[in-house]
Amino acid sequence: MNVEESFVNEDMFIDESENITSFVIDTELTPDAYSDLIRFLYRHYLLPQMNRFVNVISDNARFISFVLPDPMSMWWVRIEVMAGKPIEVKITTRGPVPPKVINGLKEDLFITVQMFEEHVRRSSFYFAWVEGEPVVLEQGSQKSRNIIYRLFSESMLLFFIIFIAVSLFLFMIFGPYTPILLVVMQLVIFLFSDKIIMKMGSWVITREKPSVHIFHYHLRAEEYQNFRRRFNRETLMKIKAEIYERTLAVGRTVDCETANEVFSQYGFICRPESMSTKVVNVYEIVRKAAEKFGLPIPKIVIANTIIPNAAASGPYPSRGIVLITSGLLVQLEDDEILSVIGHEFSHLKGRDPLVLFALTAAEYLLRVYVFWPFLFIFGYFYIFLALTAVYFIAKFFEAKADLEAAAKLGNPEVLAEALRKIGFRRLRFERIPAYRLQEWLGWDPHPPLYFRIARLERIKDVTNIRHPFIRSIKDNISGFLEALSFR
Repeated sequence: MNVEESFVNEDMFIDESENITSFVIDTELTPDAYSDLIRFLYRHYLLPQMNRFVNVISDNARFISFVLPDPMSMWWVRIEVMAGKPIEVKITTRGPVPPKVINGLKEDLFITVQMFEEHVRRSSFYFAWVEGEPVVLEQGSQKSRNIIYRLFSESMLLFFIIFIAVSLFLFMIFGPYTPILLVVMQLVIFLFSDKIIMKMGSWVITREKPSVHIFHYHLRAEEYQNFRRRFNRETLMKIKAEIYERTLAVGRTVDCETANEVFSQYGFICRPESMSTKVVNVYEIVRKAAEKFGLPIPKIVIANTIIPNAAASGPYPSRGIVLITSGLLVQLEDDEILSVIGHEFSHLKGRDPLVLFALTAAEYLLRVYVFWPFLFIFGYFYIFLALTAVYFIAKFFEAKADLEAAAKLGNPEVLAEALRKIGFRRLRFERIPAYRLQEWLGWDPHPPLYFRIARLERIKDVTNIRHPFIRSIKDNISGFLEALSFR
């Protein structure tokens, strides 16, 4: 990376007072990727905006700095980034820098880092194990399982909608009794949703088997292609099983040295700087969340897929179940995982899936038995309007879960950080005002991410959170109206 950019004298600006702040960005990167991160920041963030930034300095290894000057010479901002674990960011300002400029730079850096991490994951492989559980590979290629997972996550709203949609075909068989029959069938499936979700998991987490052990190895893009050609799923399964037998099976934790020994037997030499390991005590995290919400510890299952997500379901709290993907454990820190689980516990405690089932069932029965004549007049417009309304109401429950997680766990900023990591791509698009409105009206039970994050970060005192559901209704309506005005 050759840095030959314009320079500006930082002493020429009017206000001479300087303020220094710093923050860190947690990362899953291995040391060999640090220099690539610096180059990525330069090529994908700074270079396309060289009309904005000056004084770009880098050591091409772990450090880069740049300055954002005010065109009117009233202020400037200097950003210094040091790659590591975590990534350290230092912000020096001089003059009356608008807060939105600082916040925008922070978000830019965070999103760029997440984009790079996603890029790295494409040429990395992850092994995950649970002591005492079967050794299995990632489920990423099992499309049917992923479809089922989506149906029974998102507070099961997608499942309710799809189930009702197929009723049009069953009318020909059961006639006018079809709607009632379908709602009853749907209720039965919902009552056994915990059993269904249990089947979707790869491993069961218990007090005796509390932790997920993760091994991460990062390859260069060209190395990754060769690696995939040399090692098929069967060979990787053997390698993973052998690492398990040498470590967890004999009471040892997974370590890079053992992994390297096993891989070398198959003709692959691992670089120490490209490896990392992680142990997440999932049971303890879920136990803490249950304690905060005053609920029994639910069943816990892990789905071994790199997709980062978590879901909670069950007909009532005592039969609750939490499903967590290994991808969530890879990407988030323990406190962030706790905040996400806290969000899911709010759904369990409030019986949100049951409420949403009642909502969709009521809309469906009213549509069939009461509002049917309107379908002949308004056609699909009525269905579109009804489903949009159902999903908009569902956003109240998701916003309520954010507030309750913040109130119970006391760290709203941690949940905001977790949401940024999981949804950084969506966050980029939501910078466009028209896209924000689309997100509010879309058939997604979650409010837009920008709204959820900003709302959490505005909370200064969690003890002031009162009536979270009513507050969430008001906040959602205000957020929608603001998006409607394209502000």
